[in-house]
Amino acid sequence: MFQADWDATLTLLRDEIEHLDGEYPIMIQADIKEADLRVDGMLKTRAQVGPFPGVIVSFGSRFGSLQYASDAYEQRYSGQVPGWQANVRAVALALEALRAVDRYGVSKRGEQYTGWKALEAPRAEFASADEAARWMRAYATGQLDLTLGDQVQTRDLYRLMAKLMHPDRGAPRAEWDRLNNARQLLTTAGRL
Repeated sequence: MFQADWDATLTLLRDEIEHLDGEYPIMIQADIKEADLRVDGMLKTRAQVGPFPGVIVSFGSRFGSLQYASDAYEQRYSGQVPGWQANVRAVALALEALRAVDRYGVSKRGEQYTGWKALEAPRAEFASADEAARWMRAYATGQLDLTLGDQVQTRDLYRLMAKLMHPDRGAPRAEWDRLNNARQLLTTAGRL
């Protein structure tokens, strides 16, 4: 458990945010009633935080808007700081450790602050299951030179196309992915 007092925690947090060219306001979100806040946003003297001790520290920086959360410390232990203050300290120490990554040259400048990049959502190939089935028939007859009768079921057509279009057989990966998208859509629609 942390031995530092609240003022030391705030000083450490402010210093670490300043190293990131932090912008004000610095927000510390905690589980507190509105009546326990002063007009300036600070806590009143007898404010009660909780029962949830988790906090979120948010601020702007040269790396964009940053937000760090912690809820690992739950309660006060024998005269130690309350859990929510310990969680603020945990965030401050984490920022200090992230800055050390730069200091020791482990990463390119600031990449540890960028967080995870969102992957682009896959593009919908087909607007409907009917469109996917039409594409399969058109591709099978036009590109794969298959002769299909009206009685060929979508399931049988998919199996035949999957055999012929598999990348292990030298077929283009893009067309295999398109067939897979059609399969997923048709399966969801209950037609495969």
